[in-house]
Amino acid sequence: MTAVPANENAAPLRFPIPANVHAETVVSVTHYTDSLFSFRITRPQSFRFRSGEFVMIGLPNAEKPIFRAYSIASPAWDEELEFYSIKVPDGPLTSELQKIAPGDTILLRQKSTGTLVLDALKPGKRLWMIATGTGIAPFASLIRDPETYDKFEQVVLTNTCRGVAELQYGDQLFAAVSEDPLIGELTAGRLTYYATTTREDSPRTGRITDLISSGKLFADLGFDAFDPETDRVMICGSIDMIRDVSKLVADFGLVEGSNAAPADFVVERAFVG
Repeated sequence: MTAVPANENAAPLRFPIPANVHAETVVSVTHYTDSLFSFRITRPQSFRFRSGEFVMIGLPNAEKPIFRAYSIASPAWDEELEFYSIKVPDGPLTSELQKIAPGDTILLRQKSTGTLVLDALKPGKRLWMIATGTGIAPFASLIRDPETYDKFEQVVLTNTCRGVAELQYGDQLFAAVSEDPLIGELTAGRLTYYATTTREDSPRTGRITDLISSGKLFADLGFDAFDPETDRVMICGSIDMIRDVSKLVADFGLVEGSNAAPADFVVERAFVG
């Protein structure tokens, strides 16, 4: 894991910023692996969002900047905005985004949206957050939001990646939450973290779909299987994982919900990574 020094030669904006876009400053950048990094930017005073939502971001490197949807990893109360991203060598945005340094400019559209929000779920006892790769980002927001613990007695965050190094962001997130002065007391004994790898040996290995279907996930944690009466599920990650886990969850009798019709589980399909 490496932090990026400030860019003292940040380029000035080359064209007018549209009225519906904020030009914000990169505060910090952390690289975890050759393919994963996170960054924090300043937050406009007028920008409001619900924990778990995503927003469109871009770079001021073209007259018509390319914008992509990124889940906001920081909670709604945070004074800065945090994002967690993959690095795609030939990606239209991430090929340049991975090179940012403190002092650089990020373009941020004004409106946030998304389905991985507490309002899209019916009341329940236990909230499961199923993540693969950078799909953990919206859950990084939600597990740091006191409202999550107002609505659920127990919260389970699963984090599945290919190798151990790719778990760094989630591992450090979980460790920091317990020490957070705002929500540390709320999470004690109520937030469970379950990390697995699929291509490298680690304390827990296996695809999350296999761990759910075999029952090992529940056995490892000492929890009962998904129950429509008590359990609510959020899913974010690769398209294949979302499809497969959604089917598994539905097989347990849970019904997919939305902002317009809250139900038992929700997925995020507008997702980078």
